[in-house]
Amino acid sequence: MSMEIGEALPEYKRFTYSDYSTWSDDERWELIDGVPYAMSAPSRRHQEILSQFIRVIGNYLVGKPCKVYAAPFDVRLNADTHDDTVVQPDIVVICDKAKTDDKGGLGAPDMVVEILSPSSAMRDRVLKFRRYLNAGVREYWIVEPDSESVSVHLLKDREYVTHVYGKGDTAPVQVLEGCAIELKEVFVE
Repeated sequence: MSMEIGEALPEYKRFTYSDYSTWSDDERWELIDGVPYAMSAPSRRHQEILSQFIRVIGNYLVGKPCKVYAAPFDVRLNADTHDDTVVQPDIVVICDKAKTDDKGGLGAPDMVVEILSPSSAMRDRVLKFRRYLNAGVREYWIVEPDSESVSVHLLKDREYVTHVYGKGDTAPVQVLEGCAIELKEVFVE
């Protein structure tokens, strides 16, 4: 079957984590509400931004209980129910060790960062946005490399409140008290 990156499989069958765990590691997939989505390899620019975020957050977390993980890192958003959603966010921060096992994350991470790419932008902005909100992800950052901006979505009263920051701004990380990211450090060439 020929598939485009970011396209859902046309089949009606819904899959679970049990199915997902049998798929080849040669291809990257996400499973959202039982529907598989193929993932493409990230661009050089994407990887540079990801590396800078990991460096800044990782340095902040030295000696603290929270951990930061970079993709590929499976997050089973509803592992305690029907287990049909496995995402691979670019970056996750998890502060509760009980929300991890040897296979990845279990339930909602405290923070998720998605760096947009052409093949995943709609999925990150719409589909995964709703899944992260419903799962209770406390802080969801959408990074836009082209405009060098970040939309920070903070969970409040079961809704996201959004703040937008540009390259010259310092964006506070609400789930990590005292942590702020100078975006000029992230959007470097």
